Amino acid sequence: MPAAAQKKKVTPSSKPLKKIVIDYSKPANDGVFDGAAFEKFLHDRFKVDGRPGQLGDSVKIVKGGNTIIVTFYVPIAKTYLKYLTKKYLKKNELRDWIRVVAPSKDKYELRFYNVEKEDDEED
Repeated sequence: MPAAAQKKKVTPSSKPLKKIVIDYSKPANDGVFDGAAFEKFLHDRFKVDGRPGQLGDSVKIVKGGNTIIVTFYVPIAKTYLKYLTKKYLKKNELRDWIRVVAPSKDKYELRFYNVEKEDDEED
């Protein structure tokens, strides 16, 4: 008989493995983006060991000014944070105007799409 696959439980280390900053200053200055609601969304939806909302000592989410700092004490992919950010934008119908950009290895920025106005004159 094959042995049953056991799920590995990840234990948090004492030293942070990764710290990622999400900067939402541009949409927040225009009054389009609500940082407190985004922080609550991350707390509620972030999954650790397959369970959403139970971060414990594995993940710390701190809001400061127009940024949110997410500190990982367990191995979690950076793209998962981007996925959750896009999901929040889609839920609040902001995905058509705001995009998530990674300007550096440990930072995400929310920026507006560049829309250039074209002057189409018909003769």
